[in-house]
Amino acid sequence: MGSSSSVNPTNYKYSLQKSENAFKAAVLIQQWYRRYVARLEMRRRCTWRIFQSIEYACEQDQIKLHNFFSYLMDHFTPSSSKERDFISRMFLSGESFKEAELEKYCDYESMEVPDSYTGPRLSFPLLPDHATALLEAFKQKQQLHARYVLNLLHETRKHLKQLPNISHVSTCYSEEVTVCGDLHGQLDDLFLIFYKNGLPSPSKSYVFNGDFVDRGKQSLEILIVLFTFLLIYPKEVHLNRGNHEDHMVNLRYGLCVGMIAMSGAWLRNPTELPFSCSFSYGFAKEVMQKYKVHGKKILKMIQNVFCWLPLATLIDQKVLIIHGGISDTTDLDMLQKIQRNKFISVLREKKRKESNKDVEIQEINGESKVETESSESESDLSLSSQSRPAPSITNRLEFSKWLRQTVQEQIEWCRQLVDSESETEEPTYSSMVSLTELDTQCWTHQEEWKQVLDILWSDPMPQEGCRVNTVRGGGCYFGPDVTDKILEKYNLQFLIRSHECKQEGYEFCHNRKVLTIFSASNYYEIGSNRGAYVKLGPDLVPHFVQYQASKTAHTLTMTQRISRVEESAFRALREKLFAHTSALISAFKAYDKDNTGKISLNNWAMAVESVLHLGLPWRMLRPQLVRSTADGMLEYKSWLDDLAMEQRSQEHIQSSLLEVIYRNRSNLETIFRIIDRDHSGLISFEEFRQTWKLFSTHMNIELTDDGINDLVRSIDFNKDGNIDFNEFLEAFRLVKQSQ
Repeated sequence: MGSSSSVNPTNYKYSLQKSENAFKAAVLIQQWYRRYVARLEMRRRCTWRIFQSIEYACEQDQIKLHNFFSYLMDHFTPSSSKERDFISRMFLSGESFKEAELEKYCDYESMEVPDSYTGPRLSFPLLPDHATALLEAFKQKQQLHARYVLNLLHETRKHLKQLPNISHVSTCYSEEVTVCGDLHGQLDDLFLIFYKNGLPSPSKSYVFNGDFVDRGKQSLEILIVLFTFLLIYPKEVHLNRGNHEDHMVNLRYGLCVGMIAMSGAWLRNPTELPFSCSFSYGFAKEVMQKYKVHGKKILKMIQNVFCWLPLATLIDQKVLIIHGGISDTTDLDMLQKIQRNKFISVLREKKRKESNKDVEIQEINGESKVETESSESESDLSLSSQSRPAPSITNRLEFSKWLRQTVQEQIEWCRQLVDSESETEEPTYSSMVSLTELDTQCWTHQEEWKQVLDILWSDPMPQEGCRVNTVRGGGCYFGPDVTDKILEKYNLQFLIRSHECKQEGYEFCHNRKVLTIFSASNYYEIGSNRGAYVKLGPDLVPHFVQYQASKTAHTLTMTQRISRVEESAFRALREKLFAHTSALISAFKAYDKDNTGKISLNNWAMAVESVLHLGLPWRMLRPQLVRSTADGMLEYKSWLDDLAMEQRSQEHIQSSLLEVIYRNRSNLETIFRIIDRDHSGLISFEEFRQTWKLFSTHMNIELTDDGINDLVRSIDFNKDGNIDFNEFLEAFRLVKQSQ
């Protein structure tokens, strides 16, 4: 006998309705979460663009400042041998010593290490124990003695000079090759890489792809560690040059994304910062602060070491590793054969007259015509324009012709003076290659310079073609077609480059044929990005490892990380806006035809972009920068007043003055550093006098020697016979206030 069960229609209907409600609730929650994540991603991308735009704008400023000084040099006629020496020393890459002079100048053997020194000690040849001791010492914040630093640099330089321009690595001799990107002075990232991946060894090869220095606080320690491993494992450790391995870039005190709030207290003591800077350290400044006695010698040696760093690395002849990128004219054959140490600073392109093949041959071998001439002819050259009497100034045509000829002779003398300092020691790898290939092809200095500039400064773009990189101010943008062309030409699989910060530490583009790897985590702000490195085995399939070197970043939620980074980015952007107050007022007035003091929010966005040229989505950023208004109009003067109130110091420095200091402080620091050739932090009266003559000539200001002497004495506020940066900036502040 069977039994049947019946379903209660009421219960069934209730259960169905309950399931339907639960499903609708789940859909609503899912939609809300997707919108929430999308808003977070939009905020993150906007924040990223702000940081990147400000960073690249500062790189542009560096190049523009150098171009300005180059222009001054080209239009200044020295009137004495002392002025000629000053100009060539300051503006003409007169930084390279002859071999014997460099050895004598950086004589580490004469330095004594006191018994009280408790840091690591090095003896050569180096052993793995030395590297381990250095790592432990740096973890304990100890400092390596200057004698050992100079000795290490000396040995590194000797090793690098024997290397080719393009290093070759094979996965046959090691299990895998690890490629690291930019480190930018962040030693904790390097420690974490070694902790996760292991120290360099015969079975573990590394390629470090440039930009070891600047911006972080421990650039010198990173160099010491990398150079130590390079000497211990010369076949397993490979270093590429980056765009920051350049002494002109290192002269800049550091790119401040969070710009320094200038106050009267800061003007009296520039070492005290009212709030933290994301990029507050420049490499030259770091070295001089850590080694006050021997810092100048260390910087000189590092500058020479940098110009000997290889330019690229090839893995299994299939993967090309370069710091920046390529262009449609990239020629690996040329890069292999040029004399790379000629380019002490890639920002400096020396314009030479290369009229015949003999001149080319001499330059390729690191020689110059001056070296083959007698000392008497050199002195005749230096005095030729002085011994020739000047024609009467009443004969304008003749006087103008004489003046132009004199200027050209003096500039040519300065250039030959610099060229005569080229090293003539034993043949290096690159010079031997140049000698063997001499009969096949010669290139102009400008062609070689462009090759190096492109691989150090270029960036990929999604569009086809190749165009000038106007955002950075150097190198080019290259498209997927350019990548395909170069890969096909040299039978390569893909390209690895660095040079750009990526949120995840790495990023593919150009159909996965270009890989960007960036190893400095928390680059813009804590939580802003991960660091990463990539490992390649014999199959050349990339395997990525990501990390965060900051413990704080691990404790933050995604929302907290984005909020923190966003706050820092908008603070930097407001400071950038404030620094251009005067230009913004003019732009706003152009839209305010009736002089009402108001403009539309759309016009506000267009005006701001026309002044800052940052390429930011201002309409999207507007809610964070401008209070909402009922009529859709902005009272721009009150808005600018609000910006000024945020930046104004407790001592109420005049807004227009503060604006100018904000806008020019980094350039003022760089100018000060260029004049201060010994990096002592002081400018001598003679250095200041010669520099002021240069500026007054450019600006057509007539100043007598007595007038310049009075000026320099007035700037020396403490009357110690030198000008420090505090006095330099204070003079700028007082002059601006008086205006």
